Amino acid sequence: MKRTTARELAIQLGFAAAANNMDVSDMLNEFFTLEHYESLEDEGELYSEYPDPKQMDYIRRLVALTAEKREEIDGYIERYAKGWKISRISRTALAVLRCAICEILYMDDVPNSAAINEAVELCKGYDEPETVAFVNGVLGGFVRGELGEEIKIAELSETEIEETLGE
Repeated sequence: MKRTTARELAIQLGFAAAANNMDVSDMLNEFFTLEHYESLEDEGELYSEYPDPKQMDYIRRLVALTAEKREEIDGYIERYAKGWKISRISRTALAVLRCAICEILYMDDVPNSAAINEAVELCKGYDEPETVAFVNGVLGGFVRGELGEEIKIAELSETEIEETLGE
């Protein structure tokens, strides 16, 4: 299993936990029982390979940290999603944003540019191009504003990002 696949699993689990107001520890323990995971095999390629211990640790850390730091992360999202309230952002895009910001802030083994590019690429599989540009712009603004970094992100022009964010 690649890190991209593990990240997508983490995003889906974070989405499910937030949508259903579930205890993350219980959800992760139940989800990763071999029997349950194997039952998902027909759901798609995402579930074709059971995570190895390193991938499992990454998924568990990302989901748990995202849930633990959700309030703080949501504050950053609202700050950089200029003019957007959390409730107006699609739940999928919100799950992607939360995981990416969590990786940037709390997971030193993930380069910031990788977290952003992976988030944008994953978002492309779930949302419309406008939402992808929005996620790209929020993450770019977050990294510039909070970390003072300039990262070339995805293949969107500054004009597309500005138009999407209404700047």
